[in-house]
Amino acid sequence: MSETGAFAFTVHPRARLREDLARAWRPLGLVPERVYDTALRRLPLPPVTMAGVQIGGERVGHVVLVPFGARHLLSDIEEGRRRVSRAVDRAAALGADVVGLGALTATVTAGGLTLRERTDIAVTNGNAFTAAIVEDQIRMLLPHVSSRTGRPHVAIVGATGSVGTAVTKLLARDSAGARVTLIARTEGRLKALAAAIADDVDVDVAQTIDAVRDADLVVLLTASADTLLGPEHLATGAVVLDATQPRNTSPTLASARPDVLVVDGGIVSIPSLRLTGGEIGLPDGRSYACFAETAILALSGHSGHFSLGNPTLEQVDVIRERARGLARLGFHAAEPTSFGRPVALEAHSAVIA
Repeated sequence: MSETGAFAFTVHPRARLREDLARAWRPLGLVPERVYDTALRRLPLPPVTMAGVQIGGERVGHVVLVPFGARHLLSDIEEGRRRVSRAVDRAAALGADVVGLGALTATVTAGGLTLRERTDIAVTNGNAFTAAIVEDQIRMLLPHVSSRTGRPHVAIVGATGSVGTAVTKLLARDSAGARVTLIARTEGRLKALAAAIADDVDVDVAQTIDAVRDADLVVLLTASADTLLGPEHLATGAVVLDATQPRNTSPTLASARPDVLVVDGGIVSIPSLRLTGGEIGLPDGRSYACFAETAILALSGHSGHFSLGNPTLEQVDVIRERARGLARLGFHAAEPTSFGRPVALEAHSAVIA
């Protein structure tokens, strides 16, 4: 392991169990989906060390698989927490200094808050750097959106979640003239968040996804196992930034609405990153921002828990500064892709002009 610190990152099978388990070991892709659904739900399967992590030519960490699918985690939170806790045990046994909670392993542990009493390993949900990268991507995309009113309209779906709250506050800190619609299910939290930023940005709220119909840029930050956004929801020429895992958009959206651009959100460039023994659905040199946050903390020598629950803007600023200190390794927003394929933002701007 690297002398600067080691880390582990927890993942879980997403919507397509067979496809994701095959990333850990290819023959697992031969087993029918229904068999996995039953087996993962009923059997007390132990966590699996599915991949090693190399950055800068050094072995610096591990990817640990929680054998519980996305729908399992959301439908049985208590069992999900037990399985995530066992994965954190595995991370500590592997010698990790810090463990990052990927995708819904963060959601079911309340952003890692249920693990805050642990003293044997530091925990982070990765949401501070995710918020930072999503904000960077929003500001990258805004010049390329078509605004019917002269100023861009940004809709944030999942605004009151851990990442959504931080992204909302970051945009309010420098709104760049955008109008913002916050969308979430819980009315009280939604109105409180809107009130907190009302002095800094033109904001309104809604509780259904139908409210994105007039948005120029839709930012998806929900915790769901299902596709939520369909072609019927979107304005002509809209841009969608999908930073969800499992993702809330389907490739069929791009084919049904060729005027719409879907951009993969929360993706970070780390050119020397290599996974050995398994993969997490991204090519070498790219990671999810929550993974990147975990790596940044380990490689910069951070000690103790970091982002638990909702990250503060101070934590976002701290993790950005630590990322800048590792700039030789990358740790910045990746060039834009749509369902893994490179996209030219200028080409989209030309189409909708």
